[in-house]
Amino acid sequence: MSRLDSVIRRLQAQRSCLDDAAGRIAGLPGIVLELGLGNGRTYDHLRERLPEREIYVFERRVAAHPDCIPPDDRLILGDVRETLPAALDRFRGQVTLVHADVGTGDVETNRTIAAAISAVIGDFLAPGGYLVCDQQISFPGAETVPLPDGVAPGRYIYLRKPSA
Repeated sequence: MSRLDSVIRRLQAQRSCLDDAAGRIAGLPGIVLELGLGNGRTYDHLRERLPEREIYVFERRVAAHPDCIPPDDRLILGDVRETLPAALDRFRGQVTLVHADVGTGDVETNRTIAAAISAVIGDFLAPGGYLVCDQQISFPGAETVPLPDGVAPGRYIYLRKPSA
């Protein structure tokens, strides 16, 4: 498969999972976390799909399209391995959806980022909250959510925190 075909499939999977998760959280209160802003495409998509939600973004440094940059009070800058644990007290148990798009292209860096996120992300999620991500991130008690039609197994990680 060409790299172009691979990125197209990844983006289709990402959109399908995010749209599915947006529908699943419709009746649940809570905020959304976007881990990794990048060009701002998924942040923009989440704003469109979830206009009533507060969306907080964690990003090392902003390089997004100007129309896709969150307000300063919803942007947390720095290495997610440091900023996410530091924000736990602020957001503990309030998050209905986490989207993590933190792949770097370096296998070892991806492992360390995934391990750091895995160590704390379950504490951010409200009961019934969802995690959609591009890396092998998990948390204690996580339930695997069936991937939407057309998303190949292993293409995206889709988890739910059980209801209390």
